[in-house]
Amino acid sequence: MAEVITNLEVAPSVFRMRVAGQFAGKMGQFYMLRAWDNYPVLSRPLSIFDLDENYIEFLYLAVGEGTSLFSKLKPGDPISLDGPFGNGFPEVHEQAKVAFIGGGIGIAPFYHALRSIPHADVYLGYSKEGYMIEEFQEATTGKVEVNIGGIILDQVDFYEYDYIFSCGPHPMLRAVQQKQLHTNSKADVYVSLENRMACGVGACLVCSVKCVDKRKKACADGPVFRAEEVILA
Repeated sequence: MAEVITNLEVAPSVFRMRVAGQFAGKMGQFYMLRAWDNYPVLSRPLSIFDLDENYIEFLYLAVGEGTSLFSKLKPGDPISLDGPFGNGFPEVHEQAKVAFIGGGIGIAPFYHALRSIPHADVYLGYSKEGYMIEEFQEATTGKVEVNIGGIILDQVDFYEYDYIFSCGPHPMLRAVQQKQLHTNSKADVYVSLENRMACGVGACLVCSVKCVDKRKKACADGPVFRAEEVILA
């Protein structure tokens, strides 16, 4: 059992929670969290937003029962964390040109990723109100581009990059797939899926993902997949 340090609302219904303790995790991985005993039955998966030797942070949207309970946590409250789980973003060479494309709360895993790829360009797309923009600007030596109410993907030139990592709602990820197909760029493009999960270890099949060869599990095989590998309905 861990302890909440801070749990701040950084935008309407968007919270940044810091939890005390020594945790591990690679860029793009996630933890299963719960702050209750019996109900809701399932823990909630949250990607690592930031990680230090004395704490771990999560950026989340309070949209359902579990995350709404998280939003009510105060400093000193107990919380249970299991992880890290999943396959995250691949390691890249130092000279690689990298772009992170995040839509809404899909920006969450990229802040921690910038610890490993501090020169990456970051594209942040929001439907209504932007948040954590200054933090991303301070975290990278690359450029940070923001789009509010429009299509952030329109600002990304796929030909400029060796790797493109994206996370956000399925329509955005489908658009990433289509843009890669139509531009025929040489970039390695990856998508991080925000599927519902139950166990986090691949036992329950709740997070099943349709892929070109077979069905896979977002928690164990992902949540990061090559863009051409998954079929996003």
